[in-house]
This record gives sequence, C-alpha cells and structure tokens, in this order.
Amino acid sequence: MIELAATALWASLPLPALVIDAAGRIAAANSAAETFLNLSTRSLLGKDFLDRLSIDAPIAEAIARVRRDLSAIFITDANLTTGEKARVLCGITLSPLQDKPGALLILISPRELADRLGRGQVVTSAAKSAIGMAEMLAHEIKNPLAGIAGAAQLLAMNLSGDDLELTDLIVEETQRVVKLLEQVERFGDVRPPQRKSVNLHDALDRARRSALVGFGAHMTIIEDYDPSLPSTYADDDQLMQIFLNLLKNASEAAGPRGGTIRLRTFYDFALRRRAKDGSAAMPLQIEIIDDGPGIPPAIAADIFEPFVSSKENGTGLGLALVSKIIADHEGWISVDSAPGRTVFRISLPLAPRAILDQIG
Repeated sequence: MIELAATALWASLPLPALVIDAAGRIAAANSAAETFLNLSTRSLLGKDFLDRLSIDAPIAEAIARVRRDLSAIFITDANLTTGEKARVLCGITLSPLQDKPGALLILISPRELADRLGRGQVVTSAAKSAIGMAEMLAHEIKNPLAGIAGAAQLLAMNLSGDDLELTDLIVEETQRVVKLLEQVERFGDVRPPQRKSVNLHDALDRARRSALVGFGAHMTIIEDYDPSLPSTYADDDQLMQIFLNLLKNASEAAGPRGGTIRLRTFYDFALRRRAKDGSAAMPLQIEIIDDGPGIPPAIAADIFEPFVSSKENGTGLGLALVSKIIADHEGWISVDSAPGRTVFRISLPLAPRAILDQIG
C-alpha cells in the first residue's frame, strides 16, 4: 500500500523530478520531467545526468557535497537545457535518498512554471518595481532628511535633558533612513565594478579586523586559508562589502552570546560556469561558516531575492546586493544551512594572466 502511494505521489508531482544513482546515472524521471525536458523516460534512463543536462551552475560540486554531508542543497537561478531547447532559469534542489547510498533526488523549479501558476512573475515584477521606485525617490528623500538632521543638531546646542534625548533620536533615525536609502541606491547601481588583481586574503583580513572592532566584537573569527591561493579579478571595495555583509549577518544571527565564524579559502579548478563562448573556471573558493541558528526553511530558497529577510527590521537587500555584486564579477554564491552550521560559499575567477603580467 505504501509503495503504491509513493508511486502515485511520484507520478503526480507538479515539479520535474529525477533520481540519479551513485554513479550519476538517471534512474527515474517523473512525467513532469518528461514534459519539461521534452524527452521520454526511456531516452533518459541510464544516461549520465551531467552529460544529458547542461546546467549553468557548479552542479557536480553540489552533488558531491550532498553525498558527503547527507543534507539537501538548494541552488538558485541556474540556467538549464538539454541542448535541444532554450535555456530556462530554474531553482534546483538536491536531496539524498536515505535508503539508497549515493542516490539523489533532484527537483527542478522552473521560473516559467511559477509564472504559469501566477506567482513568480508577480513577485519578481513587484520587487523590481519597488526597487525602481525607491531608487527614483532616494535622492529626493535624502535631501530633506539632511535638513532635518541639521536642524535637530542646531536645536540640540540649546537643549538639555529629555529634550536633548529627543533631538539625538531625530538625528539617529534620519541617519538610519539615509543608510537604508544608500543601500537601495547601491543595489540599483548598474556601473560595472572597477576590477583589478586582488589578494583575497588581504580583503578577508581587512573585513575580519573591521568586524572584530565593531559588530563582531562578541564573535570568534578563525582563519583557515590556503596560502598558495592566487589573486582574483575584482573590485576591492565591492569585495569588502560582500565579506562585511556576510560577517555581519553571521554576527547578528549569533545573538549577544556570540559564536564562531570560520573563514576558509581553497582552490578547486573543477568548478566552472557556462558562458556564451564556452565555459570559464571559478577556482577560487571562499567559505564563511558560522555556528548560528541557520536560515529559516521558509525563506531559504529565496534568500538572495530582494526584500527577503529573517530579521525583524531587515530590509532584505543585503544578500540580494551580495548576489548582484558576485554576478557582476562572473562568480557564484551558494548557501548550505542547518541549525548550528551555515556555509556561504563564494566562487570567483582568477585574475587574467595579462593583468598579472602588468603588475609583475
């Protein structure tokens, strides 16, 4: 009876689903997968998953991590094709099958399906419209805010006691709103990054020292670096912004009791992204690992989307900005989160040889 119910559930799944065995071959495909891929189950069974589907994401590395850690991973915004149809933007969930060592369940969440269900396009359009409106108004709002803060500071010169506290509060709150507006403006900034050869460990060390004297003073930050790691090709300031944002999130998630953040770097030449002219390596790996409570499951799949936040007063722009900057640097970011261990991994390209030669 249970097996019959499982078969019926598999057949009725609205999302395309595949099972791959320990050797990476496709062992099962549901009807939604057949429709989405425009391929029959017969043509899929026994084929190597990585050969049959082209996915613009470090999927091989994700599969290896799921098998190693026996925990699911969600990959956002991966372009997928069989080579016989146009690429489709998808989310991909990889989960281990407990009763079959090495086997994985792969669920594909096409954005086009979300659109047909009347949800995805509405959310995306609403987010884009909100950002556009905020960008348009940011400058106009910041000017009067500066005036309000200046007037409050002038008033404070002749006040004391409770009245002085009120003017201080006005200044504090106007500064907070200005910072929020600046974050919105940065998110909408379409200027390309000013890239140059950057030593990742120098950037990480600057971010670590800044965190320890500020928002991360209650945290222990451990360095686990590969000293032989070559330079990347990045905008130094934007790289710092990424690291500081992730360190701040980890510090705030830990709460006042604090916790441990591990900064790990290593080299993995197997990671590549697909480009118009072939594929490009992203061998420089940075992991920011914390022992906090983890990302709430309800928002884990959308954590890099604008206005998605687990913080009570969060704007939901921090990680969206991080994702945008990394994409501008032809890199990749992923997250693997569970209570007690959250890992943000950033994959970046090497600095071009011509740039290194100029420096040398």
